[in-house]
Amino acid sequence: MNQQSVTDKVVIVTGAGQGLGEAIANTLGAAGAVVCACDIKEDKVKNVAQAINDGGGTAYPFMLDVRNAEDIRQTVDDIMAEHGRIDILINNAGTDMTLGIEDLSVTDWDRVVDVNLCGPFLLSKTVYPLLKRQGKGHIVNIASTAAKRVWTEASAYHASKWGLLGFSHALHAEGRRDNIKVTAVIAGGMRTPFIMDRFPDTDPNVLQDPKNVADTVHFVLTQPDETVIPEVMVLPMRETSWP
Repeated sequence: MNQQSVTDKVVIVTGAGQGLGEAIANTLGAAGAVVCACDIKEDKVKNVAQAINDGGGTAYPFMLDVRNAEDIRQTVDDIMAEHGRIDILINNAGTDMTLGIEDLSVTDWDRVVDVNLCGPFLLSKTVYPLLKRQGKGHIVNIASTAAKRVWTEASAYHASKWGLLGFSHALHAEGRRDNIKVTAVIAGGMRTPFIMDRFPDTDPNVLQDPKNVADTVHFVLTQPDETVIPEVMVLPMRETSWP
C-alpha cells in the first residue's frame, strides 16, 4: 500500500501536557512531525515540547484553553504565521467530574461539555477551512468507551463523549467532499493521570499504556490517500468498561 508519512506535517495536539496527549505528541514527534503541543497547563506543555526537541524532534508549546474561541483563533493564526500550514488536528483535551446528577452543578456540566465537545467543534471549525484550502488534511477526535456505554456518576462525561462521537462521524461525512479525513479514536482505559490520579485504587494491570493508543493515532494518519478510517477502538486486553 502507498502508506503516507507524518514527516514534516504540522500537527496540533490538544491536551498535550500529560497522559495520552503527551504520548501522541511524543509519538508523532519521533515520526518526524512538527508538533504544536497545546495545553491549558503551560509548564507541562513546555516540558513536553522540550523533551521532543531534546530527542531530535520538532515541537512548539502553546498555552491554549480549548473553551475559548478567541484563544483558539489566535493560536491557529500564530501557527499559520510560523509554519504556513496545518495538516493534522488531534482533538484530545478532556476533563471529567465524578459526581451524581444531584451533586453536579451547572458550572461542572458546562466545563465538561465545553472542553470535551465544544472544544473539538471550535478547533475543527477554525482549522477546517485551512485544510480545505490546502486540498487535504486530517482531524482526529479522541473519544472513549464512554461514548459506547455508561456508568454512574459520569453523566456530563458520557454526554460529551457520545456527542463527540456523533460530531466526528458527521464531520467525516462532510469532510469527504473536501478531501478531509476525520477519525474517531475510541480509547479504552489507560495508565494516565486522568484515571490514576482520580482513582488511585485502580489496578494498573487492567489498563493499557497510552503509547499503544498513540501508535493507533499514528496508524490512522498514515493510511493511503484513498483510504480513511472513520472509527477505531483500542482496548486493553483486560478492559472492563467495554463490552
